Amino acid sequence: MPFENLVALHVVDEKGYHAYREGMMPILTRYGGGFRYDFTVERTLKSAAAHPINRLFVITFPDRDAHARFFADPDYLKVRKQFFEPSVQGVTRIADYEPLL
Repeated sequence: MPFENLVALHVVDEKGYHAYREGMMPILTRYGGGFRYDFTVERTLKSAAAHPINRLFVITFPDRDAHARFFADPDYLKVRKQFFEPSVQGVTRIADYEPLL
């Protein structure tokens, strides 16, 4: 059953975040993952997050196991450390769910 995360970010370095996305996409594809939605956010009207939100996306996987394996993959962790960590100051996982398709 497909598994998805709805995630809000505070991206502080667009170039670094773009490099992260380019580096992680081949790894995400290996696990059958992708993005169903991806937004830049100009204004947030209400948020429970402790950080500003300027990016919102839904990342999807074929199942929970593929999700777990992707986020534990050593190649992914290397790309995350190099590009994601310096370019993102806040992460909020709003929801994890199995979509009704």
